[in-house]
Amino acid sequence: MSRSCIAGIGSYVPPRVVRNDELAQLMSTSDEWIRTRTGIGERRFADAGVYCSDLALEASRNALEDAGMTAHDLDFIIFATISPDHHFPGTGCFLQAKLGIESIGCLDVRNQCTGFLYGMAVGDAFIRSGMYRNILVVGAEVHSSALDFTDEGRDVAVLFGDGAAAVVMTPTQDPRRGILHSELHADGRFTKALFMSVWDISRKPFMTPEVFQTREIWPKMDGRSVSKNAVTKLGELVEDTLHAGGVDPLDVKYVIPHQANLRINELLAERLKFPPGKFLSNIEKYGNTTAASIPLLLDETYRTGKIERGDLLLLIAVGSGFTWASSLLRW
Repeated sequence: MSRSCIAGIGSYVPPRVVRNDELAQLMSTSDEWIRTRTGIGERRFADAGVYCSDLALEASRNALEDAGMTAHDLDFIIFATISPDHHFPGTGCFLQAKLGIESIGCLDVRNQCTGFLYGMAVGDAFIRSGMYRNILVVGAEVHSSALDFTDEGRDVAVLFGDGAAAVVMTPTQDPRRGILHSELHADGRFTKALFMSVWDISRKPFMTPEVFQTREIWPKMDGRSVSKNAVTKLGELVEDTLHAGGVDPLDVKYVIPHQANLRINELLAERLKFPPGKFLSNIEKYGNTTAASIPLLLDETYRTGKIERGDLLLLIAVGSGFTWASSLLRW
């Protein structure tokens, strides 16, 4: 049975840089306050009129170029996002059209910060089964359109940024490459710890003036619950994934964690006794790009020459739901 590997990777972020000082002009915050609590210094925001699929298109083109392929070589598209172009149809279909291809299947994954790893696990299963060979997995977000830039929304608004990244997954027989093990988990008891109720379908009609008056159009977060569960779940996840993959922690070249909060990742690295530099980060430049954060960091790591063929990497994420996921792979 073939395992899957990453044959190509690419990313794209909007050109507009939004620094903490700019946000401080909109709400009661400061560069020092944001950096101290999150590690974020700036993020990228897409301009009005730019869709999530537009960012994904640029990232996909870069990934295809890196893989030495064209869009016509693809068999399937998996698109992870929580900021779709429209409520329906799936954004994967919009991306497919913009890539100039037709007929191949498209699947949207709505799993927040773990969406990309869930998408990779699905792609890996498709390839291992022989159902598809060349799969484009995308993580892309345009969060800036749905953030509350007032004092009431400050704790959430300072966290997020826009961006996209993609990988092309293909089969490999090379024992030095490929996905070794994936883990996917969820605990629905914590659905409202990080939650956005604007699409409450039980309301009839679901969109009323009251939705705006009660501020239900904005995301809400119980930061303490999210942080506590993130460190606990990710710690268990790392240990379980390495054990299942039969890998010694010392053999891992880098951990590529979801970029939610620098302090969470620092606490996790300390708890697991990983040496400094093992946990990579780029949250200072991009903030939390949810589904895009892991592939964005992975692409940056690859482009800067930090990883070589055969290096062992551990990708981990936790997100609302709660969901948490991992992918252990050889580059």
